[in-house]
Amino acid sequence: MSWSDLRKGRYSHEQGEYFVTFNTHNKEPIFNDFNFACLFSQQLALNQAKYNCTWLTWVLMPDHFHGLLRLEPKGASLSEVVGGLKGSTSLIINKKRKRQGKFWQASFYDRALRLEGDRKNIARYIVANPLRRKLVNNIGYYSFWNSIYL
Repeated sequence: MSWSDLRKGRYSHEQGEYFVTFNTHNKEPIFNDFNFACLFSQQLALNQAKYNCTWLTWVLMPDHFHGLLRLEPKGASLSEVVGGLKGSTSLIINKKRKRQGKFWQASFYDRALRLEGDRKNIARYIVANPLRRKLVNNIGYYSFWNSIYL
């Protein structure tokens, strides 16, 4: 699916909740490096404060990120929040890696959640990614996730 196809029909609304996914460039497993994963996690907290949003649930995998995002009143749009997170993380991590160029794949995938949607099941799906990929056999042993629901 092309970048322009992903943008078609994208709608961002205040207090909307979105299931968001984006990949590293060429699915490079950059976040196998503990220090880079820590830097990403720090930027996630700064992203919430800067863009007035809440990452309700998230998991950082070696080559991609999944998150459940709520846009708060008078906050930024979906594209601004995700673009800000991708931009800040690529800048800081590329600097540490002493590299330039693409860090993330272009655009991102999002799915708006309906008001009646089951957030706990979506949160469980997101957090279970390291288990499905067999990175750990207990989520308690995986450092890079969080959820207000679990």
